[in-house]
Amino acid sequence: MDGFQPLRVAMIGTGYVGLSTATALAYLGHHVVGVDKDEVKINLLRAGKSPIKEHGMEELLALSRDRLTFTQDTSQAVPNADLILIAVGTPSKGNGEADTRYVEIAAQEVAEAFLPGRPYVVVVKSTVPIGTNRRVSYVIRKVLEERGLSASTPVYIVSNPEFLREGTALYDTLYPDRIVVGAEEQEGISVMQRLYRPILEQTFNPPSFLNRPAGYGFPPMITTDPISAEMIKYASNAFLSLKISFINEIAGLCERVGADVNEVARGMGLDKRIGPHFLKAGLGWGGSCFPKDTAALLAIGEEHGYEMPIVSASRRVNYEQRYRMVDKLQETLKGVRGRVIGVLGLSFKPGTDDIRESPSIDLVKILVERGAHVRAHDPAAIPNARKELEGLDVEFFSDPYDVAVGAEGLVLATDWSEYGILDLKQLAESMVTPVLLDARNMLDRGKAEEAGFLYMGVGR
Repeated sequence: MDGFQPLRVAMIGTGYVGLSTATALAYLGHHVVGVDKDEVKINLLRAGKSPIKEHGMEELLALSRDRLTFTQDTSQAVPNADLILIAVGTPSKGNGEADTRYVEIAAQEVAEAFLPGRPYVVVVKSTVPIGTNRRVSYVIRKVLEERGLSASTPVYIVSNPEFLREGTALYDTLYPDRIVVGAEEQEGISVMQRLYRPILEQTFNPPSFLNRPAGYGFPPMITTDPISAEMIKYASNAFLSLKISFINEIAGLCERVGADVNEVARGMGLDKRIGPHFLKAGLGWGGSCFPKDTAALLAIGEEHGYEMPIVSASRRVNYEQRYRMVDKLQETLKGVRGRVIGVLGLSFKPGTDDIRESPSIDLVKILVERGAHVRAHDPAAIPNARKELEGLDVEFFSDPYDVAVGAEGLVLATDWSEYGILDLKQLAESMVTPVLLDARNMLDRGKAEEAGFLYMGVGR
């Protein structure tokens, strides 16, 4: 990469965002130190093992190992770093507001490790409430004042929200739609341009398992103020969640009038003003971002005396979708109490073992609450699901075909590709009553019915 100048980067937090970003930056040529308090996680990473299920992660860790190290000690990573990225968790409080305590703790520890007389760039990559960058600046400034270093140690605060999807986080890091940078000073912007130059100019050699998409150009780097950068993140996720909730609401009406929501979505998506993405009817959205970020956006609005009925409705429609699916089973089976129901898929989306706010997990809980005995399978999420569903009447199976044996209803709850190639006839013949609820509209109705199923989709 002609003219490339590697940076020394400290990544505080090695969750999905922190680890994906750190590994990608090291692959691009920067020297990165990842920091995390979790000793088990750090030991795994030092051994080249990924603590999360993420496509290509262990392969890219191996390719980046000469430039990527890990520690539990912030003071080892920060002093000589050119920039520090904070990517710690921001869990929801009881009122929906994002809890920034870990961001502030990280900022304090970072400032305590600064060396006098040299500049630092601190980047907030965690998804944080509006105004958090100001708060981080205050925390750092206060520590430096207490250390007597405020005059000799310039610090530039930058907002750099992430737009990564679990399961494709490395791909999204290397080939983003855009990079958003919020900063008040040019010094911070300049360092971020240097950090992301290989991505902005696409001068790196793509890994064989993360090929550059055909026709991919140069992603824009949007520079703005920190408040707007923070809002871009929340507004983006709220809008995407709204699209999913909207098509699920339309699906309900399609069922009443005899329309096919897949055809409706296809016709809508061809309008360039709308687009086809996130118009897939199903069980609804979940995961670590949409639920938390929409709740946080509502909390921000409430804090400022501003109602957001559209975002609120999006959340309500999404939550009710779980109950609508159970109601479909209830109506067809004349009640689920005492019945054996098989559930295929427990993670909130395919390609990950993450069950946070998973619609599938909610579905299982509702079924058990209504007296059903649940049998479940997932290609990756069973260990996490066991912990979440401990004490409930749920059996877990390593083979999806075993889930169907003796079942009176079967729900395809997460659209893993493995489920698309199952022998439907074998599944149907092993069930007491071959009722199939395709809660992701993944399967072909004709083939399912030919296999002997009474098939139900969403909005079809």
